[in-house]
This record gives sequence, C-alpha cells and structure tokens, in this order.
Amino acid sequence: MDSASILAPRPDWSLLPGWLSVNEARKWQQLLRYNICWQQPIVQVYGKYHIVPRQTVFLAQLGLRYRYSGLVHIGEGWPDWCIPLVEQVSYVCRTSFNGCLLNLYRHGNDHMGWHTDNETEIDQTQPIASLSLGSTRDFRLKYRADPTQQKSIPLANGDLLIMHPGCQQRWIHSVPQRRKVKTARINLTFRRYFQKR
Repeated sequence: MDSASILAPRPDWSLLPGWLSVNEARKWQQLLRYNICWQQPIVQVYGKYHIVPRQTVFLAQLGLRYRYSGLVHIGEGWPDWCIPLVEQVSYVCRTSFNGCLLNLYRHGNDHMGWHTDNETEIDQTQPIASLSLGSTRDFRLKYRADPTQQKSIPLANGDLLIMHPGCQQRWIHSVPQRRKVKTARINLTFRRYFQKR
C-alpha cells in the first residue's frame, strides 16, 4: 500500500447499486407495503405543525426510543419476517443496527425536506444505511460548510447507500418532489441507537 492511499480520506458515503436483486427487492417491497401499518403523522418544525408529506413507520428492538420533530417512536420488537433483512444490512455495514425508520413515498409528490440525522439517540460513530425499493428517486446532499457544493444521487430499486460516520456532521440531505414519478418507493434507513436505561 502506498503513502497516497494511506493518507486518502474516507468518503462520506458509499453507494452499492443493485445491492438487492430485482426479485429480492420486489419481495421486500411487497412484504413491507402490506405487512406494515403505515402512518402519516403530524410533526412540529420551528414551532409549526405539519402533516408529513409521505407515510412512515418505525421498527426497532423492543423498548428502543427515538424522538424527532416532536414525535416519539418506541420500538415494539422486530417482526420475525424482517430480521433476515436487518441482519443482511448489518453484515455489509459491519455494525449491528437496532432500529429502522421506513418512509413510503407513494408518488413523486411525496418528499422529505433538508435535514440531517443528528438526533442525540443516534450513535454517530456507526454508519447509517439507506435501502431503496421501487421507483428511482433523487437523494440530494448539500455540504454544510459551503452550500454551493451539492450532490444528487439517483437511488434505484435495490440500491444501498451507506453514510459513514461524519457524514451527518458535514452534509444535510433531502428527497425532493419529482412530479413525473407516478409509482411508489420505500426507503429503509437503518441506524444504531443508544439504548437508554
């Protein structure tokens, strides 16, 4: 190994295109679409209440708590049918994920605004993994120190995006509206949360 490769900084994220095969992605999309009680909660942002412009649900180990935008999620335990996927993602990311926030973008009008996954419950020393199922949607990133630096990553069916430690401190991200998109996308964001005693 030469000195240049030793000194090269680790990227803030890695993309694994087609990490799930088309058939596997379709299987998981159907399981998640029809075995989950999707919700459309109301969140508080800067003192104002808004209906979330997508549907969502939190899956996690029993008793795990996660709070954001005025919402408190409490894990009810992983469904048995979901555990193989959690284990697969954990293995490739070399960590042990204990919670997952799922978002259902029913069409191109459903979206997510600029934000960062920096809640105190999230272990920032571990990666965050984002698995996409269904329609391709753009994942936008904006560099905090210089907002003119932006990236757009089209996340397609079966793609796995791994955000490495430090990414949340340096970048914010969003999923913008794409009105021409007529079909659904499910995103699973796996995180390692601190378990409060």
